[in-house]
Amino acid sequence: MNEPTTTSRAVQFESFGGPERLRLREVAVPQAGPGQIRVRVAAAGLNPMDWFMTSDPETAARFGLRLPCGFGTDYAGTVDQVGAGVEGFAVGDRVFGGVLSRAVADHVLVDVAGTIAAGGEAYHTPDGVDDRTAATLTIAGCTAAAAVAVVKPGPGDTVLIGGAGGGVGVFAVQLARRAGARVIGTGSAASAEALRALGAEPVTYGEGLVERVRALAPEGVTAALDLHGTDTVHAARALGVPDHRITTIATQIDGITPANGANGTSALGEIATLIAEGHLRVPIAATFPVDQIRPAVELQAARHVHGKVVIDL
Repeated sequence: MNEPTTTSRAVQFESFGGPERLRLREVAVPQAGPGQIRVRVAAAGLNPMDWFMTSDPETAARFGLRLPCGFGTDYAGTVDQVGAGVEGFAVGDRVFGGVLSRAVADHVLVDVAGTIAAGGEAYHTPDGVDDRTAATLTIAGCTAAAAVAVVKPGPGDTVLIGGAGGGVGVFAVQLARRAGARVIGTGSAASAEALRALGAEPVTYGEGLVERVRALAPEGVTAALDLHGTDTVHAARALGVPDHRITTIATQIDGITPANGANGTSALGEIATLIAEGHLRVPIAATFPVDQIRPAVELQAARHVHGKVVIDL
């Protein structure tokens, strides 16, 4: 008879900083308490917020993170322990969700009544969605859904999406297209084919963006999502887009309503279903085993990947 394991692996920080501070540690297997499930993680998706939150002690403190600290938020796997009082989840259920700065680990505990920031969230993974894909959905999917909801695209709209090939962009482009809008997506010249595959018309970012967009859409742009910084906001304003139809995710600008990913959680089930039915796809740029966490984070943090980076556990 096999003895139950008493230790598992978790990626942790002993001091906040860059990828060089990450360590793969052996830790005690956590035990599910009342109201909790334990998930054996199969895959964890990386997001810019993961390394931003843990980049220095001051930023980490703003998010309530303390040392020793885990890493990563998006996870997918299988429930392997259920605490007292839990309804709706059973051992063997495939799940995905978010646990703030704890996801890159063999096991995570999730409070079934919690939030990503406090206790974690779990959703049932539909048949037809593999764990790698499910591990990319929570942060990027919620953020994209919230951004699209701010500008409310529809038939007749032409939407400019800055950073369209990034982790959030791949969802935002497809959600805007499903709403009936024409999408122009900014990216590098190398990303053009990837953007076309998502349904966007590519345009290179940088100096001259306004002129290039105007040439591509002489009838005008009606909404804009800036998923990288502020350049797309400034371009949209120059193109005559009103502030109430512009949104950002990475910065705040006077007059512009930023997207709050917490407002997009209700869309996660729909997004997962669309993937299962083949109506939405998630490009996975690269996968890494957990012992290669540092190069994986370095690749993701460079912000030049077309799609998502996933850690296999």
